[in-house]
Amino acid sequence: MLQSPAAANRPTQPVLTTIYLALGSNLGDREALLNEAIERLRVEQIETVRRSTIIETAAAYVLDQPHFLNMVIEAQTEHFAFELLNRIQKVETEMGRQKTIDKGPRNIDIDILHFDELTLQTPHLTLPHPLIHERPFVLIPLAELRTGLYPKK
Repeated sequence: MLQSPAAANRPTQPVLTTIYLALGSNLGDREALLNEAIERLRVEQIETVRRSTIIETAAAYVLDQPHFLNMVIEAQTEHFAFELLNRIQKVETEMGRQKTIDKGPRNIDIDILHFDELTLQTPHLTLPHPLIHERPFVLIPLAELRTGLYPKK
């Protein structure tokens, strides 16, 4: 059977994109929630390749709240950037995330730090994440996985 040139040039395997996600939690069993989030991301076809060490940090921005556990994962996904955002928000919602206070306490927070080398600025998604350079709770675990990755400011 002959294939059309367009069909012949389509990849037979899904194209996987390397991404970096920041995960944080400061309510409930924080470490268990981080692990649950990673498992739920896997179900959404976001496969963890490597995990940073989990670090505990004081809250930033809104200071009167419990300390956070933070980590970064390197993962691979077939999803495009906006579909990835939708899947992440789905995981947060399914885990009971409620946005009552901006930058306030939360049981789970998942941010897209990098989506391969994509640079993007829209009202709903900016890549790389625009605040990486001012967040040690992201920079430290990110540097453990890949140095020189965060944007230069």
